[in-house]
Amino acid sequence: MAPTRSPRLSALADAGALYALLDRSDAWHERVRRWWEQPLGEIVLPATILPQITSLLARGVGPHAEEAFVRALAAGEFAVEPLEMDDVARAAELMGTYAGLPLGFVDASIVALAERLEVTSLLTTERRRFSVVRPKHVERLRLVPEPLGG
Repeated sequence: MAPTRSPRLSALADAGALYALLDRSDAWHERVRRWWEQPLGEIVLPATILPQITSLLARGVGPHAEEAFVRALAAGEFAVEPLEMDDVARAAELMGTYAGLPLGFVDASIVALAERLEVTSLLTTERRRFSVVRPKHVERLRLVPEPLGG
């Protein structure tokens, strides 16, 4: 299977940023919403974040929000990138390299996908781990949106 390469691909999104986008009461909501709405190109969801975001929505907003998100996925409202076996192997390598953080599988898989797709921006609210990890294709991922005061 060929990687999904889009000339319009601008960023990958992690579960925290997606949750902030969907939960208006989240402290990051306005920053993520404004960034998401810029005409910069497509934002892709790594398939590995889907269990995380559905769980967060069910607990934080309610089962109706989880269902609405799954319906939006099914309707193609979000672009989702599946994991390939090489991504899994790279995620394991990253987990070993950054075991002291620790870097879990989902975050490592996001970095692996960024490398394969040559994406340089990550829509995230998580700064601690992603600011430390060094992908192969760039010195570091550009973490967006900027935090308050950033």
